[in-house]
Order: sequence, then structure tokens, then C-alpha cells
Amino acid sequence: MGDAYRDTASREIQVNGRGIPVDSEGYLINLDDWSEEFARTLAQEEGLALTDEHWQVIRFIRDYHHDHRVQPQVRAMIVHFTGKWGAQKGSNHYLHEIFPRGGPQKQGNRLAGIRRTKGEH
Repeated sequence: MGDAYRDTASREIQVNGRGIPVDSEGYLINLDDWSEEFARTLAQEEGLALTDEHWQVIRFIRDYHHDHRVQPQVRAMIVHFTGKWGAQKGSNHYLHEIFPRGGPQKQGNRLAGIRRTKGEH
């Protein structure tokens, strides 16, 4: 499928008895459909048990997107979380370790209900 189909729902994720449309990679079609329960359900589907650290990253992505109308770059996440968690846990390596399916920009964005970053592969 090409980019023309990116905004077309290819499946639904069941959240509290409601089908939430997502694309083939699990990104929300309608960003207003996001909820913490959606994030928990998608994470479970992706084999990820959400910890407090995951929620901090998810909330950072959502807040950043709300304030700037774009997804945060990994550099911005590294700066923010190095300040909060220290150099080792704020590192690119650690952020990719806790979000093993595409790192914080892919898996993090999916779980935060934010669209795929333009130019990401």
C-alpha cells in the first residue's frame, strides 16, 4: 500500500467494546479516539507491558504534540529524559530498549495516539 492509503483504516482495535480504526501499522486514523485504555490495549497487542517510564514518554509525546503540533524528534526526547532520568536511562539506546518495536518515535507515537513521523521508514 502506498501513502494514498495511509489514512484508510485497515483494521480495528477493540477498546471497551468499541472498534477503534487504525492503519496497517496500528496508528490511529482519528487522533481523537486516543485514550489510556487504547494505549494499554495496543501495547498488550504489541507484547509490551507499560511501566511508569513508558507512560512518562507517552505523556511527553502527547504534550509535545499538543504544544507544537508536530511529533517530538528523538533528540528532544533524549534531552528531556536525560534531565529526568540521567544519562544512561535518557539515552537513545534505552528509549529504544523500552520501545522495542520501532523506538519512541514509532512505537511511542503509536501508543501516544500520534501519527507516524513524516520521513520515518
